[in-house]
Amino acid sequence: MASPYPHIACCLDQSEACGRALAEARRLRAFGAGRLSLVHVLESPIPGTVLPEALAALTETPEGSLRWLGELAAAGDYEYPVVLDQQFPPKAVCEWAARVGPDLIVAAAVRKPGQRLLHGAFAGYLAYHTPCAVLLVR
Repeated sequence: MASPYPHIACCLDQSEACGRALAEARRLRAFGAGRLSLVHVLESPIPGTVLPEALAALTETPEGSLRWLGELAAAGDYEYPVVLDQQFPPKAVCEWAARVGPDLIVAAAVRKPGQRLLHGAFAGYLAYHTPCAVLLVR
């Protein structure tokens, strides 16, 4: 049977909610052949919100994120890690989706209150700005 979504992208961070989103993306991917992109956006603290001496400890590195996504990827060779770098994570995902053209983006519909206040709701932004279907997982 052909998959209704040949290319699924799953947006991930290290939260429990994103684990549920990944499980759903993998479940959908199992309906047929295709690709699953594991997408993570490097998040740097907003300038002026942390002391300069603490900044290095809070800033993610591309290498560390790729290693984490690589470990997360299933044994199958259809999962591909994608690390993006931008100040506003949902915009980075939308721009990536416009370039690459996934058929579906799966994301968790939960953010920490502070992130929601400073950045806006990640899931809400995706729902209104991506060029493809979006599935939000609670």
